[in-house]
Amino acid sequence: MHAAADFVQEKNELQSVLASGIFNRAPNLAQVLTYVCGQYFEGAAEQIKEYNIAVEALGRPAGFDQKRDSIVRVEAHRLRKRLREYYEAEGAGHSVRIDIPSGQYAPQFVPQRPPQPSLGEEAMVARVALKIDAPVERPLGLPQNQAENQVETQAVVPLLNPISFGPPKPLLLAPPAKSRAGSWVALSLAIIAVSGALLWKAPTAKPGKAAASVVAIPGPSQETRILPGLKIGDYTDRFGRIWQSDRYFQGGAVFESAGHPIAAARDPRLFRSRREGAFTYDIPLPPGVYELRLYFAETLYGENNMAGGGETSRIFDVFANGATILTGFDVIGEAGASAADIRAFKDISPAADGKLHLKFEPRTNPAIVSAIEITPGTRGKLRPIRIVSREHPYTDKQGRTWGADGYSRGGQLVMRTEPVLNIDDPELLRGERYGNLTYVIPAPAGRYGVTLYFTEGWFGPGNFAGGGVGSRIFDILCNGVAIRRGFDIFKEAHGSYRAVVYPIHGLEPDAQGKLNISLVPIRNYASLNALEVVDESR
Repeated sequence: MHAAADFVQEKNELQSVLASGIFNRAPNLAQVLTYVCGQYFEGAAEQIKEYNIAVEALGRPAGFDQKRDSIVRVEAHRLRKRLREYYEAEGAGHSVRIDIPSGQYAPQFVPQRPPQPSLGEEAMVARVALKIDAPVERPLGLPQNQAENQVETQAVVPLLNPISFGPPKPLLLAPPAKSRAGSWVALSLAIIAVSGALLWKAPTAKPGKAAASVVAIPGPSQETRILPGLKIGDYTDRFGRIWQSDRYFQGGAVFESAGHPIAAARDPRLFRSRREGAFTYDIPLPPGVYELRLYFAETLYGENNMAGGGETSRIFDVFANGATILTGFDVIGEAGASAADIRAFKDISPAADGKLHLKFEPRTNPAIVSAIEITPGTRGKLRPIRIVSREHPYTDKQGRTWGADGYSRGGQLVMRTEPVLNIDDPELLRGERYGNLTYVIPAPAGRYGVTLYFTEGWFGPGNFAGGGVGSRIFDILCNGVAIRRGFDIFKEAHGSYRAVVYPIHGLEPDAQGKLNISLVPIRNYASLNALEVVDESR
């Protein structure tokens, strides 16, 4: 089974299929495909059963009886047919195809060769001369999977558009020349072009450091993300962020908890290793103002963990440039055992020597940290946090980036196919998280405005589920305090596929530095399409 972060190509293929328009008049098929692929990506393929599809993807009640209702079998048959037609036409050149074998509901992502362009005489000579099809030697000293990634980086990337996530376009060497002399000129140019591409290599890394992958597009140089436990190379998380291997530290030791379940983590890999002990990080930064986020998970102490215990088992302090930013910090007391916890800090700047000095000092048992994230900030304020209910980030028409669904606990993601009518940017609300939802957003002390974006894409006349006013009702709470009781999207919007923007002002984080935004179902599931947090501190 792949790790969640390994599904980049598969997720891009799913998005390509959903965006192709083949489900414009068949939203049920889009919902079924989105659900089964989502379960597959989460490593829960064994949960893809007829009953679960009916209830969680198609909105059937909990008493659904598959012997009396064949909706899932019918829709699965239609979905297989629609996918087959797609890959025989528009999707024929894709490097991977989605297949749902007959008698099963779990998807398969099947590699397929894109159509090869016909080669002229000159191109055929170039292919033979350069031995394009010959195997590439694996670099020494690297595990097989890393070596294969490095080989692909060296030999293939120069031929691809690094911005495109679709299937690679055929490499066209040169058109046939009209004269024999022109033919040899074209051949020479083709050989030079292909040779330069195939012989290009990534810059040689320093000893102990892996060469940076040129496949990923690096973020701004002011962004620093460090993953203790990552010994070499980079790690790209499920949100597309790049984490560097462990560096800039003194003291402590690394411990890993491979495969350990981490509650409330969209990407558990970020929490499954830790630096532990009394240690420091001296991180070089350009001058400026930054935001700092520290990631923690207690996988040693706590009920059901190896060392047992609970609160007070591990208490420590954290300092930034000599100033205390966490005092008497207890991960279990904050988030519980084997659960993700993130603390955020604003107005962070490097010291006079151009480095941010982080010190982790134990009180009871060694201090820990699982990941360190430093991003550009704004003096006195946390930069806006924008989240869309979908697997990938989205850039709106104003050029603002909305992060992929994060900080969420509970619920399922689904992509709707019908456009939202009364908003300038309908694509912003195409994704939806539904269920019993909580968003736990790390925020330093201050006052914040939270804006929730909704649209009703399931209930209403003409929709598959029918109904209308009163079909979906839920409460909105922040840190356990009710903000709005009995919220009804359809009623507020006066119909389906109409946007509702619900602003809330003057919210303060709890003692653990969190804004806990909860949508608690009353009738059917709650749902949310996007969320925005803005620092209103003065």
